[in-house]
Amino acid sequence: MTTSAALLARFPKLDPDMVRARLDWPGPLPRVIIDTDTANEIDDQYALAWSLLSPERMVLEGVTAEPFSFAHHRDGLIRSVEILKSGRPASALEEKFMGGLGGWAARLVAQGRNAEEVRFVGPQEGEQLSHDEILRIFDLCGVPSAGKVFHGAPGYLAAPDTPIDSPAARFIVERARAGEGPLYILAMGAVTNIASALLMAPDIIEKIVVVWTSAFPSYAPFCNRPSLNLVQDLPASRLLFDCGVPHVYLPGYHVGAQLKISLPEMEQFVKPHGRIGAYLHHLYTCNPLHAMFAITGAATKTWVIWDIINVAWLFDATYVPTFLTTSPQLDADLYWQHPPHRHPMREAYDVNRDAIFEDLYRTLARAPE
Repeated sequence: MTTSAALLARFPKLDPDMVRARLDWPGPLPRVIIDTDTANEIDDQYALAWSLLSPERMVLEGVTAEPFSFAHHRDGLIRSVEILKSGRPASALEEKFMGGLGGWAARLVAQGRNAEEVRFVGPQEGEQLSHDEILRIFDLCGVPSAGKVFHGAPGYLAAPDTPIDSPAARFIVERARAGEGPLYILAMGAVTNIASALLMAPDIIEKIVVVWTSAFPSYAPFCNRPSLNLVQDLPASRLLFDCGVPHVYLPGYHVGAQLKISLPEMEQFVKPHGRIGAYLHHLYTCNPLHAMFAITGAATKTWVIWDIINVAWLFDATYVPTFLTTSPQLDADLYWQHPPHRHPMREAYDVNRDAIFEDLYRTLARAPE
């Protein structure tokens, strides 16, 4: 389903040329809010640390916590394990049903585990865990957090036109309406807080630029269901693409997915640098998603640090090459559609992986002990 015309009519219609200009690289010291599901895995912590240790490159006005949950996978994972444990070849319909869960289910079966034992936090717990993790990263970076960290929504939008009032949504509205120049919101999770702020105050689309990482490129012929950031709150995701807000879209798959890091790099370039370096190394070597996804042999595997792509684009446009296109539309099956007369959007198509990590390593080398 698409966002209704009646809902979209609430939003100012921005001049396309103004939007294109707004989507240019912002230059030095932009005003920034980071909206993040920081405890979801380990990548947001790297992005947040890079930002906190770079006050000469951005004016970080605050950090807002997003809800998160993998619980939408529970039923499918249980059924996939049942299919694999049946001992018979899966039918074509069952193969399609398992889809991206097949590998996860197979690893659980190989380890003699049941899907029912996998613990999934709900979105309210996820938001609280993210809020706590944001505070931890501030502390480890030696940056005061007072007045900078805000609780977000405890769940997802119940209806496309129903915002969730939270300190995060109110903070986004307040800061969007204040100060000179646009406010850049680096979105590193579901966009519930941002959608709520837009629904509460549609006028702020004239004042903000949303830089969001999720899903497949808009030109890719794939279903976007695997994208956690996109699929958790579909009304919020659709609103972001439909309402006309200036949007820099950074696809996760095939683009951000190139931002992988290995254990030797962690040990040489991250671990030695203060308390934050030691903690980021701990997250890498004690990754909670390894147990959840039944991943073994972690020492020989890389891990994707997806969400640093937001910070990378903000710091240097050459780190994340982009192009101007038009905003796509999500259909009922979560494929991209391209109806005519859509508003402009900027989209990433590649990353300069080595330059991004070299910049991150240089920044971590300045971290306090």
